[in-house]
Amino acid sequence: MKGTKLLIVSLFSTVFLSFTPINKKYIVIDPGHGGNDFGSNSNGHSEKDITLTIAQEIKTIVDSQDKYEVVLTRDSDKDSQLRERTDLINKLHPEMVISLHVNSSPEKESTKQGQEIFIQNSDPSRILAERISQKFNSSKVMEDRNLHILRESKSPTVLVELGFMNNSKDRAYMTSTEGQRDIVQKFVEIINEN
Repeated sequence: MKGTKLLIVSLFSTVFLSFTPINKKYIVIDPGHGGNDFGSNSNGHSEKDITLTIAQEIKTIVDSQDKYEVVLTRDSDKDSQLRERTDLINKLHPEMVISLHVNSSPEKESTKQGQEIFIQNSDPSRILAERISQKFNSSKVMEDRNLHILRESKSPTVLVELGFMNNSKDRAYMTSTEGQRDIVQKFVEIINEN
């Protein structure tokens, strides 16, 4: 009886240990706003739709490459609280978090143009922001302005303003098929360089 128990324990240990779990590597993309929160709006375009479309396309491409699994903090047009987003991030411990937003300025037609990147006060966040800045050739990197996602995320996180909604050139870029394809491709390349 004792020998049988020992054999069963030995077999169970061998089988159990041969199935070691694979550690998934996650990337979190946070499409800003959603649901009743439209974000910035102009000419029939809203920030919540632009960020979600771009995030979904990044996910589709990166997931197909089997290096990382992309998790979106929202995958449809729904309300999502900031605390829920950072709780998800901190549960997953992703390699990086990219929060996508669209900027706006007070004037009707903005003279401000291009991307702005906000970072945590950490080297990994700064390095990620520099890679994004280089890829877009016009990005301004700025320290954290006490933004919730940067303050509460325990993983390297950046918040990227993709352009100014009330700048006609930026808006055309962010809302066109070609512009969105270009934005998506740049982020895919940034993720794959990690």
